[in-house]
Amino acid sequence: MKLKEIYNKDKKPLNGEKIKISFEVFPPKNGEAGFEDLFTELEILKKYNPSLVSLTYGAGGSSNDSMKLTEALCRKFNLMPHFTCVRSSKDEVARHIKEIETLGIENILALRGDIPEDKTVYKKDFKYANELVSFIREKTDLSIGVAGYPEGHIDAPDIYSDIENLKKKVDAGAQAIFTQLFYDNEKFFHYIELVRNAGITLPIIAGIMPILSIKQMTRITSMAKISIPEEIKNNLEKFKDSPEDLKSFGIDYVSRQCEGLIGNSNIAGLHFYTLNKAFTTSKILENIL
Repeated sequence: MKLKEIYNKDKKPLNGEKIKISFEVFPPKNGEAGFEDLFTELEILKKYNPSLVSLTYGAGGSSNDSMKLTEALCRKFNLMPHFTCVRSSKDEVARHIKEIETLGIENILALRGDIPEDKTVYKKDFKYANELVSFIREKTDLSIGVAGYPEGHIDAPDIYSDIENLKKKVDAGAQAIFTQLFYDNEKFFHYIELVRNAGITLPIIAGIMPILSIKQMTRITSMAKISIPEEIKNNLEKFKDSPEDLKSFGIDYVSRQCEGLIGNSNIAGLHFYTLNKAFTTSKILENIL
């Protein structure tokens, strides 16, 4: 099922569902040896009837692992593979598109990707994500998702410039916006207001990540513009020597965060960054559904 069908705002909820749920996973770092563990975790989450499962491209493993995992997952779920463009030529992108279309996949998440430090792997055919979106739209009938950044992309000078870039992706043919994770709903609601004021009407799916550890929180805030509310900061300090208590706090906090999002007419779904583990995401979903 394509993105525009999944997130059709006029479509009535099924089986009493409150909101569309989706999950993100990545290829295990140990390659095929880790596939079965990932399948086990996803089997636990399957009971929440995900509208789709997204698969990052080459994260932690090789692009070959990503393709093998794509083939396996698309038989079990409505799969949305990611594709980044700054390391790929037009010919490579066209070949990848053909591969996933052959598998019957209907959706793709089009991203710029991180600029590589090694400039020898930086291909010059694409510089920005909107160029990739336009290329996919011209070559295929795939439904295209793009990324949104509630506090602005780390490379953008400000949120307004970032929304201008989002508008370019939308004008190029995007059909849904999946946001970066965030922990401050008020900043997210302000972002939605700015997006709508820019004339963008596409479905916005909120990116949600469980709180697992101090190390995790330190890493994500060093890589992206993500504000950490005082309540989280205080509890990271409070439970710095008690990982299980921190995990319990994280489940409670993110559950409350999700409850604050459900019912907002501008939010089409919740997209959980599972980190390839089912437990915490499952506990949050038990609390909110």
